[in-house]
Amino acid sequence: MRKRAPSLKPVVLIGQHGLTDNVQQEIANALLHHELIKIRINTRDREYLKQVTAAICEFHQAELIQHIGHTIVIYKANPDK
Repeated sequence: MRKRAPSLKPVVLIGQHGLTDNVQQEIANALLHHELIKIRINTRDREYLKQVTAAICEFHQAELIQHIGHTIVIYKANPDK
């Protein structure tokens, strides 16, 4: 899966409003359709970045595949595929 990660474009951008319910829903939809997604988190606070990454993985029961800079790649298998 790491080999596929560089070719992905971020499908979700987390901006100044942070990790809202709407953002969580977009992540859920993206995981359902793509399984492997890239998320860009716009922040300069490294601790906040770690907290958001952990919250996303825990909430969606997804696996963190890669974390480079402000971009994370997560995976969750779709049981219907």
